[in-house]
Amino acid sequence: ENREAMLNSRSNRLTEALEEANALFDGVCRAREAALDAQFLVLASNIGKEKANELHSEMSAFDSTAFAEDLLTFMGINRTEETDDLEDDGPGGFLPRDAWKRMGEEALKYFKRAPVFHYMLGSFKSEPPVPKQRIERQKKASRGKAEQAMPAQLKKMEESHQEATEKEVERILRILQTHFENDPNTPISFFDFVIDPNSFARTVENMFHVSFLIRDGLARIKLDEDELPIIEPTKPSGAGEEDSRAGARNQVIIRLDQREWK
Repeated sequence: ENREAMLNSRSNRLTEALEEANALFDGVCRAREAALDAQFLVLASNIGKEKANELHSEMSAFDSTAFAEDLLTFMGINRTEETDDLEDDGPGGFLPRDAWKRMGEEALKYFKRAPVFHYMLGSFKSEPPVPKQRIERQKKASRGKAEQAMPAQLKKMEESHQEATEKEVERILRILQTHFENDPNTPISFFDFVIDPNSFARTVENMFHVSFLIRDGLARIKLDEDELPIIEPTKPSGAGEEDSRAGARNQVIIRLDQREWK
């Protein structure tokens, strides 16, 4: 009923109604009373929103048209006066020659420093940079020399390592043949033959070199009565060569760690 009076910007009826509702809310004890209070809050919020909109409409808003008119007047244009010499004012049309200068001097008062002039897309008379000459032939030549040198070094290292392995295998074969010739009836224990009590690495190397003797059929390994491996050189006869070739097809992997070596 008092909606128009509450919407008046000079009236405090909405504030008084809210204070009265807060006082009555302390005595609410039924659901119906709480529903009436909620309904009142909805009505009060709607009225408050309308009142805020009316207050906003009374505030001064920015008018671009009025600002443009004031700016033109400041720059020396009077729209009430008709000028016939519009074409004689220069490239600026109906604007005076010093219009933008006058505006710049006025705007300069509100800036700490004038903005720096720059081109958005660079200078108009720009020349492309001079392309740098790439020296590709020298790089390819040096790279080719390096590629030619590396395989030669690796090949030399491989040959030296292979020669050392072959010499060690031949030395072990001579030792095996010497032991067998001195006492051909006593079997040679494989572990006694390859294990170095003072070096685990040397033991692994001995087993590695002995494997070449087994592969090439120059020696063979078999089990004795106690199921322990023994090693002996092969005989140079034809039957021995066939047996060695047949035995070379079998491969055996021996596992040995430092605990077992000790």
